[in-house]
Amino acid sequence: MTIDLFNYRRRQSSVTHVGQTPMGGQQPIRLQSMTTTSTLDTDASARQSAAIAAAGGEYVRLTTQGVREAENMANISRRLRQQGVMVPLVADVHFNPHVAEVAAALVEKVRINPGNYTDPARQFRSLSYTDEEYAAEIDKIERRLVPLLDICRQHHTALRIGVNHGSLSDRIMSRYGDTPEGIVESCMEFLRICRKHDFHDIVISIKASNTVVMVLSVRLLVERMDAEDMHYPLHLGVTEAGEGEDGRIRSAVGIGALLADGMGDTLRVSLSEAPEREIPVARHLRDHVISRQGHAPIPGIAAPDYCYTHPERRHTTTLGNIGGSQVPVVICTAKEYAADAAFKPDYLYVGSQMPEQRLEGVEYIVDYNAWDGTPHTYPIFSHQALPFVGMMPAERKFVVLEYGCPSEEYIACLKAHPEVVVVAMSRHQNPVGEWRALIHELWRAGLTNPVIPCRAYRHGSGEAEALQIEAAADMGVMFIDALADGIWLMNDGSIPAETITATAFSILQAARCRVSATEYISCPGCGRTLYDLQQTIARVKAATRHLSGLKIAIMGCIVNGPGEMADADYGYVGAARGRISLYRRKECIEKNIPEDQAVERLLALIESDRKHP
Repeated sequence: MTIDLFNYRRRQSSVTHVGQTPMGGQQPIRLQSMTTTSTLDTDASARQSAAIAAAGGEYVRLTTQGVREAENMANISRRLRQQGVMVPLVADVHFNPHVAEVAAALVEKVRINPGNYTDPARQFRSLSYTDEEYAAEIDKIERRLVPLLDICRQHHTALRIGVNHGSLSDRIMSRYGDTPEGIVESCMEFLRICRKHDFHDIVISIKASNTVVMVLSVRLLVERMDAEDMHYPLHLGVTEAGEGEDGRIRSAVGIGALLADGMGDTLRVSLSEAPEREIPVARHLRDHVISRQGHAPIPGIAAPDYCYTHPERRHTTTLGNIGGSQVPVVICTAKEYAADAAFKPDYLYVGSQMPEQRLEGVEYIVDYNAWDGTPHTYPIFSHQALPFVGMMPAERKFVVLEYGCPSEEYIACLKAHPEVVVVAMSRHQNPVGEWRALIHELWRAGLTNPVIPCRAYRHGSGEAEALQIEAAADMGVMFIDALADGIWLMNDGSIPAETITATAFSILQAARCRVSATEYISCPGCGRTLYDLQQTIARVKAATRHLSGLKIAIMGCIVNGPGEMADADYGYVGAARGRISLYRRKECIEKNIPEDQAVERLLALIESDRKHP
């Protein structure tokens, strides 16, 4: 697949049959979720599966730890079919190939994890293999995988090869390191075996809590698959996305970045909430991005130095706190702004009149014809006002441009005025394509002016979630592409400016380019979860929210725990019923703590590290 950076079109994948609900090809992008019940509890699992299906879920996944759980999938399926619920069921298997083989005869799809299907559980050991020894490991995978493929073929069962960044094997890590290349190779090893044995009812997922790792790994996977003439459907998701607005924004940034380039045949928004609540979020995200279909063409041309699978930040001039190596800034439009708000923008655009009371630590943008040289205020110009740019002696200026304006005039202006920050406004049906086209045009012209994407939304009170999902899907990819130096969200509605600013900061944090608050990496929960996840998340957040700049992982069990926590400062992981283990990054510090003591012990660990760094 040749990616068109500027024009939206679906990636053409092969079709995978999952019961009576195929995916890929010309099929719609399917939505799915996963139960949080014990798979041994037929009534609860069937009830929750039906709730997911009623919400619009087209596949339902259930954790399948052992043979008993795998066998009980037949009872759950029977109960659902008796109720007229025909949603395909997916068995989620880790560690035990035999469990996958049992489940494959009973359900419509089986998910296996290459990181722990045949390799031992990840222990962060450094291993050394000769090429011959490494090839022998691949042969071992083939011998173990082929029986599953035969059962799947016999029962018309699809196979999901689901790579999790948090559970890459020590074998892969030792040869490739903690890199997208290692993540992709973990998948390709299994795909090559499937193709060798002529099995093609496959869907692939690559997931990570780090949105940048997830997006770049999927981009690289598609490139590698294309090179080997493979075109399997893709399942999109961000692991451990969390709950509330954090989980929605992080999922929209990661999933939205891939949907923007036409990738994705099914998706799950993993939230630490009731599973049926994931479906409306997934639907809004999907529908928002695919509404770009059939848009007016954007004749962009990529800059020769840009690399889609390994983007590096575009070189820009440093203008105060904008551009260069500075973190991206946040601009907000407001006449008034609460002084005690949790987040304050870096810049406040106030139109043609300064407020009587200025916010401390905030700089102001005013219309050029109202700018009077007041310190820490900067003029902003429309495209039509470019002739006036040189008449203003400001050290920093803002110019609003839209792709498609006559470029000769603004390119000449920007070459003469390196002190200008470009505000890339888009009202196009495909804003991502238009922003990319403008920035690549400036890049090809040798210009280094910083660029801040800007878009106006229309959401009223009570629609903050819609704004969060849409803005994260639109804007997040610009930071993963490493093209943007700031973010400016506008909204023609009654959502408070403070909420819009908080959304902008959350997008930057989700895109891993500016940390402004404590970040919580929490799994969505499943039948493996060993404690009340939602209650625990609330307790941990309440106790640690004041600790800015930290990443805290809250994991229901050990399956992805240590790997995902390697990207977090601290981890809170279910070890057994009523027991918790605490981690500092990937190192277990305390094991099997009684659950009622675990939050206090986590706080004590953090405070001890702060006192004795």
